[in-house]
Amino acid sequence: MKLETLAIHGGNIVTDSEKPVIQPITLSTTFVHQPESMIYARANNPNRHALERLLAGLEKGADAAAFSSGNAAGVSVFQALEPGSHIIAPDDMYHGLKNAILSLFKGVLEATFVDMTDLEKIKQAFKPNTKLVWIETPSNPLLKITDIAAVSNLAKEKGAMVACDNTFATPVFQNPIDFGADIVMHSSTKYFGGHSDIMGGALITKEKDAFWEKVKNVQVSGGAVPSPMDCYYLCRSIKTLPYRMKGHAEHAIVLANFLSTHESVEKVYYPGLKTHPGHLIAANQMTGFGGILSFQVKGGAEEADLVISKLKYFTNATSLGGVESLIERRAASEGPDTLTPQNLIRVSVGLEHLYDLLEDLEEALH
Repeated sequence: MKLETLAIHGGNIVTDSEKPVIQPITLSTTFVHQPESMIYARANNPNRHALERLLAGLEKGADAAAFSSGNAAGVSVFQALEPGSHIIAPDDMYHGLKNAILSLFKGVLEATFVDMTDLEKIKQAFKPNTKLVWIETPSNPLLKITDIAAVSNLAKEKGAMVACDNTFATPVFQNPIDFGADIVMHSSTKYFGGHSDIMGGALITKEKDAFWEKVKNVQVSGGAVPSPMDCYYLCRSIKTLPYRMKGHAEHAIVLANFLSTHESVEKVYYPGLKTHPGHLIAANQMTGFGGILSFQVKGGAEEADLVISKLKYFTNATSLGGVESLIERRAASEGPDTLTPQNLIRVSVGLEHLYDLLEDLEEALH
């Protein structure tokens, strides 16, 4: 199946005798004992099984594991590592996962944060106990691009695994497994859900190996699994994912070009711009450049906040990937330890009419 067809049909497993067109929601927490049956909802559920099969197909993986949040998904990878393991991670990455590494695994795992656009710095960061290289491309919030194939080849030489956070790109625009990644991570709260009303996370593996079995054990034993209702709604939302992503990307490149020539804007971060330092790498490993962009207004935090306060169609809120446009001064959300410039604004470009969004930005920037 092509991507659009897979998105619609890949998560539909109907066992009901009445043959409904859409898979029913199975709310039962327990199941009658019989050969090869499901036993308990923490371990498995028909709706979660359907979602995981769909996600594995979309990311061209061998298996998937669904979680109750993106952080739960990412943390499960770290939990599956042996104590004392070393992780190489991006200097620009989702602050929630970075904070989890630094706080939850303090004294358990080692971590080195480097610029993932610099292969030489990555090489220098390897230690004898390096077991995992964590990639996030495009990164949050600076939209840095990591060469997945180059980093994966380097990690293989060093005997380390590669996990890639593919939340911004989605499988519509990027399949990290095709470029050598071992595990792909998603916050399914974002584009998979697509309507800012479902929380979830997911991991997809290239192979069902021994490490994956450890991850699955964390999923089942830890119990941070999504509800049947959440799984059902994610399968429903993913049916429109390919077409939503095309709309997000079409709007984002127009807004990025507009902002890049505006006198009140200092810098624009969007890999679809030819001026972006990672544009050529992105063009090689992505089929589209996504719906997230960031820009710095001239001035500081006060000037950035003023621009946001004037907007009508961009909602000042954390998160991304919904049909509505969201905007925030990212440093204000990340806290006092942030390395993000205080005047940087991150935009999740929505599916409102493009002219309304352009007009809104034009008025706010004056």
